Amino acid sequence: MSKPGHYSLKAIFAVPLVVGLLSLVGLVAALLGDGAWDAAGWITIGVSIVVLIWALVARRHR
Repeated sequence: MSKPGHYSLKAIFAVPLVVGLLSLVGLVAALLGDGAWDAAGWITIGVSIVVLIWALVARRHR
């Protein structure tokens, strides 16, 4: 990083991109079938929700 408080685009968008991809994979998995596909959908969408809640709580406590 060049200056404190300045981040590259890669640093800014890395986590939101991963969360978005997890959500997309979860939604597609839930649509594809039953059983393991449903479990994969629940897990990936659940991880996305947990990350969102963690970020909101962390931001509130700063």
